[in-house]
Amino acid sequence: MTANHQRRRYISDEFSFTKSEPQLNQYPIQSNPSNLEGRQTVVDNQTSLDLNPSAIATGFSNDGQDTITEPGQVASLTSTNNFINFCLTAPDLPLTNGSQVRTGSCNPVPMGIIPSDDAMPSSKFVFPTNFGAIKENTTFTVQLAVMNFNTGLFANEDSKFLSAPQTASTASDGTLFLEGHAFIMIEELSAIDQTIPTDPQRFSFVKGISNFAVDSILSGAVTSGLPAGFYRLSCVLTAINHQPVLVPIHEHGAIHDIIYFTANADGIAPVMNSTIIPPSTILSSDRATATSSTTPQASASTSQR
Repeated sequence: MTANHQRRRYISDEFSFTKSEPQLNQYPIQSNPSNLEGRQTVVDNQTSLDLNPSAIATGFSNDGQDTITEPGQVASLTSTNNFINFCLTAPDLPLTNGSQVRTGSCNPVPMGIIPSDDAMPSSKFVFPTNFGAIKENTTFTVQLAVMNFNTGLFANEDSKFLSAPQTASTASDGTLFLEGHAFIMIEELSAIDQTIPTDPQRFSFVKGISNFAVDSILSGAVTSGLPAGFYRLSCVLTAINHQPVLVPIHEHGAIHDIIYFTANADGIAPVMNSTIIPPSTILSSDRATATSSTTPQASASTSQR
């Protein structure tokens, strides 16, 4: 990897981005059989209710069982029309349609633009540090370093949630970088080494970091801080319409980051392997038991943008 290439990958926010529009705006000119004068018409692909044959992914018709990569592999769903009517297979579910549907829905939106493997985004928390500490009940700023990601772009989360494909911007060197924003979540744990899965519906703080990165760092304030305790801080890089970003290959390093930290009176990290609150000894695999009050988490959640 050359020095210039490495620099491009790590400091993507130095580029002036231009919007990359999909090249599917129009059909090739088609004959209109209803036109007696033999005139030709142009169909706008983005308003037409017909599927352009050139946009059909023919590989979707194969269930993948022609090659068994490992035992237990199951057949994929197949389609010869890009699954355009897939949600009709789930008639009891409403369409996602831009809203955050808590009871479940079916989303008809395509996945969208996928970057090259050398332009996959990545992230790493700068502050708090992993296994570090902050002062309890004191405002602090989460800092998240990002790579290969055009930040600060987000749509209305109430009416445009998951309602458009993933998009990308073209950097000055021609590279496509995904565009969107970051989302951070903080959850309270019973101990720094807790191994019981947390309940996704219970959290201490969430925030969409919708500002632009400065020197490849995104920042988001946690106002009023957090009570004393142990916490997990995680992030997800999302497209403009809030879906987690998609990348072109299966085997890759982590796109998102997770760290663990402590909030206490002096902001000094405790010695590792000396937890103040012993980890829970829950052994049941039952979800209701595993998320009971024996795994304390904040019941009053805070959400900010």
